[in-house]
Amino acid sequence: MKTILVTGGAGFIGNNFIKYMLNKYPKYKIINLDSLTYAGDEKNLSDVASNPNYHFIKGDITDSPLVDSIVKNGVSYIINFAAESHVDRSIESPLIFAMTNVVGTGVLLESARKYGVSKFIQISTDEVYGSLGLTGYFTEKSILAPSSPYSASKASADLLVLAYHRTYNLPVNITRCSNNYGPYQLPEKLIPLMICNAFMNKPLPVYGQGTNIRDWIHVEDHCRGIDLILNKGKNGEVYNIGSSNEISNIVIVKSILSILNRSESLIEHVEDRKGHDFRYAIDFTKIKTELGFEPKHEFNSGLRETVNWYLENVDWWRKKDQIYLATM
Repeated sequence: MKTILVTGGAGFIGNNFIKYMLNKYPKYKIINLDSLTYAGDEKNLSDVASNPNYHFIKGDITDSPLVDSIVKNGVSYIINFAAESHVDRSIESPLIFAMTNVVGTGVLLESARKYGVSKFIQISTDEVYGSLGLTGYFTEKSILAPSSPYSASKASADLLVLAYHRTYNLPVNITRCSNNYGPYQLPEKLIPLMICNAFMNKPLPVYGQGTNIRDWIHVEDHCRGIDLILNKGKNGEVYNIGSSNEISNIVIVKSILSILNRSESLIEHVEDRKGHDFRYAIDFTKIKTELGFEPKHEFNSGLRETVNWYLENVDWWRKKDQIYLATM
């Protein structure tokens, strides 16, 4: 039985990944290490809590003795989702991001090195590449040019991961994915924020004119890509995971309003974010040709499914209303 240590597994992408893996690989054992900050909720995994192959540990990835005590007992793989990931919060409190995203990654890498982990996968982001103009795409060879404390901390962690591969021959991969959407995403991020505010007939805050462009991928497709990299990825390689869905923020917002039959008068243009990247676009040719990755979710139907999930799970996000929505 292979044992996977998933860090940050109570968060958005992490909990979706754990459920995906337990469903696909019923003989794998998964340990979920999560400190349960505002971004993590153990209840996200209530439907697998009784699975004998799932085990939850509350703890911080910067706690070296705790991490060592877990990894030395036969962890086969480490997949590091744990991160502070909200750009606006990184602008307000950058050192928290450096501690979790850089120091925490270093602690995990050192434990992986000491105890002979078979593979370490760092879940990164396309934001480490910085911003694009109207043309061009990020490839795995694009320079790292982060614009925010968040993306800078993720870029720093990526370099540390690659250094452990080159210095210690640690088997690693880095994934850099485009913007995720889907169930269990906190309403501090664009799509769930707009869904929740529109549902409650609250203003929908849009940075600037909403012309910033992002490449969107359904979280399940992201999980499928990570699975392929875990099982087939070449050691030391970076893989971009994308879905070729470049859409401006304002188009996303208007699409959500249309699905919910709400008026566009709810849109409220606000002062733009500091250092706001204009466009992200992923070239995922490498993972497609080398590992056979193909996204399955078409964006418009995926967005509608996501809206329906939030409508069916009002209690889940309304409990978080004062914590998340009020801060945006």
